[in-house]
Amino acid sequence: MKKLSAVQLKQQALVFDIANRLEAQARDEFEGMQQCWFDVQYHQFPGSLLLRFQFKNEEALALAEPELKKWQQQLSAALLKKGVVLKDRRRHLIFTIEGPKD
Repeated sequence: MKKLSAVQLKQQALVFDIANRLEAQARDEFEGMQQCWFDVQYHQFPGSLLLRFQFKNEEALALAEPELKKWQQQLSAALLKKGVVLKDRRRHLIFTIEGPKD
């Protein structure tokens, strides 16, 4: 694996911080929320960022789905506070039942 530059390490720390905060909030709000995980290619940040909220089953996912836009807005706002602008916030956060290894 290629070593990250100083800028990429700062981006990584930022993404981890925001993902951890959103995950904690989501666990409190949604029953059946298992974890938050993400993919990002730091050389294409922030365009390549994709957070996923993983739910236990289809039922939990269906109950959470109406709140998706609110959470996409929260991600966008959290990144904006740190100086990162998402052009299309709908592309950067999804709800799923698939895990990182699926």
